[in-house]
Amino acid sequence: MSRWIEVTLRVDGEAAEVTAELLQKYGYQGVAIEHEGIPPDKLDEDQIPPPTHLAVRAYIPDDSRADETKTQLEQALGYMNMMYPMPTPIYRMVEETDWAEAWKAHYHPLRIGRRLVIRPLWTEVELGADDVEVALDPGMAFGTGTHPTTQLCLEAIEALMPSGVNVLDLGTGSAILAIAAAKLGAASVLALDIDPIAVEAAAKNVEQNGVSDKITVQEGSLSSVITSARRFDFMLCNILARIIIQMCDEHLGDTIRPGGLGIFSGIIVDQADDVEAALRKTGLDPYARRIQGDWVVIEARRPAN
Repeated sequence: MSRWIEVTLRVDGEAAEVTAELLQKYGYQGVAIEHEGIPPDKLDEDQIPPPTHLAVRAYIPDDSRADETKTQLEQALGYMNMMYPMPTPIYRMVEETDWAEAWKAHYHPLRIGRRLVIRPLWTEVELGADDVEVALDPGMAFGTGTHPTTQLCLEAIEALMPSGVNVLDLGTGSAILAIAAAKLGAASVLALDIDPIAVEAAAKNVEQNGVSDKITVQEGSLSSVITSARRFDFMLCNILARIIIQMCDEHLGDTIRPGGLGIFSGIIVDQADDVEAALRKTGLDPYARRIQGDWVVIEARRPAN
């Protein structure tokens, strides 16, 4: 049986983004950022306190290179500590069959926006008549609904997405945003991720939520859309600021039809101006921001011809 080393760094909101970027260099199949310490009785949207401490988690294989990887990570953290206080990494052994169990300890039902309820598959929650449930087992894919970037995206989908539109979810992770879009009235959703583990988790979640007729999950990236004839009315892009900026140089704006909207997330407030400048260069018009703590979602439209 394979074993993995869970690496956790507990940081404040300001350090979460740079810490996640660092862990991505060493972790296997992505990084998770979680808002810690939400009491079960504070899960209603208007009661959730602003994030002060976040847990940034990654996993590395417990193999012959594990000690070297840990040394490299700690050296990198030492350099970062010269500029900003960094925590000591916490290591924990995890059996491969316990991947899902590692998530369950940190993942509870969550209400977002006016109607959305994010429910882990292993829990139960009482739903109201107008509630829209997204039931998930995220596995190792990013996207549990606990991080501000995901919450802001979900709020934007509920508030901005017209019914009957074609949606692109670029970097779908667990497919949480794609499923929410489908259940809130999208005609179709193309959910792409470069990570095959995320694609597998996303496909299972799509089937679990009964929206396989609306959502197509595929392994792919921006290039697989740009080189096709497909264009979309509504795009979701919850990745990282530097990746969004890079994709803007690769004609990211061309994926959105004239008059369509894009939701861009994974951005800390200090990066928002740079991301908006990149979006303008790719033909989009950033017109609004949604902010939670240090995190921001940028809403942009492609001008109608």
